[in-house]
Amino acid sequence: MVSHAAYARSQERVFRICETADDARTLRLQLLDEICQVVGFDAYAWLLTDPETSVGAAPLADCPCLHELPRLIRLKYLTRVNRWTSLHEPPVGLLHQTTGGDLSRSRVWRELLAGYDVVDVASVAFRDRFGCWAFLDLWRSGTQAPFGQSDAHFLARVAAPIATALRRCQASTFVLGGARTASRFGPVVLLLSPDLRVHGQTPETHEYLSALLPSEPGRAPIPASAYNVGAQLIATEQGIDDNAPFARVHLADGHWLTLRAARLGSRGLRRERDIVITIEQARPGERVAVFTRAFGLSARENEVLAELATGCDTRELAHRLFLSEHTVQDHLKSIFTKTSTHNRRMLLSSCLGT
Repeated sequence: MVSHAAYARSQERVFRICETADDARTLRLQLLDEICQVVGFDAYAWLLTDPETSVGAAPLADCPCLHELPRLIRLKYLTRVNRWTSLHEPPVGLLHQTTGGDLSRSRVWRELLAGYDVVDVASVAFRDRFGCWAFLDLWRSGTQAPFGQSDAHFLARVAAPIATALRRCQASTFVLGGARTASRFGPVVLLLSPDLRVHGQTPETHEYLSALLPSEPGRAPIPASAYNVGAQLIATEQGIDDNAPFARVHLADGHWLTLRAARLGSRGLRRERDIVITIEQARPGERVAVFTRAFGLSARENEVLAELATGCDTRELAHRLFLSEHTVQDHLKSIFTKTSTHNRRMLLSSCLGT
């Protein structure tokens, strides 16, 4: 039995971790170590998401069914119970509690997790007013007791600061450091079956996937990001969720990729068609959309930056937005402060990746 004092001390340590970590992978690993001290679990899956579409893009996982990853992801997206897109206030759902002890009400448990002796899943959505930045599933299995209300309260209390820290980590990927890697060109294509098995790919796809999710030497990269986008397409087709089947994910050195999913072939075909995943460098507008969310720009600042990215000077920008030039300058100063840039050239370089 974990005491209230232990939860409180752990909460303070979580806050400190959130204030110091500067990349999303390190942040998640440190937080998992801390959370496990008070909220015990046997397995986990923690995915960064596109803040606009909530589609998973950068997973970090340790669970017994990774060899069934396409099936796990597909069922996760097709399960309505405690789906991360439905967790708001509170941002935490306990499977055992939500189902009243009848875990078979969850499709992912009924068709997969039951076979791994999972007794409960704690699901957490990390979002703020700028978007959804990640979701986390913690599993308990075997003879362990289900998660308790104290566990849920703890996870709910730390969800907001963790969301802010994850957003800050995403913002840091836009800050240009030293020499950048050579530009990559796309799109490349991955072909998935209706059950998300890889059917084929273009020659360059392996390189992209290896950069997104590095694997052990000699092993093929696991296209988890592509599985997530493909699963979202199926979810939209079945009316589970209406977010678009695409996600933007940071690659390295300020480079961002966009993954999209679409069905192959004619809609008139009776059989379920294969899914095409395209992977390409994020377009300027796609980068700007994530950039403004990551740095927490206001709606008006978002408009100013979008117009600035088209090449507008202050006078034209003011005319387009029906603002005075003085007001435009005030918005620009605020943007510079939030993004730690000092002039328009530096701002656009970070935002557009030029």
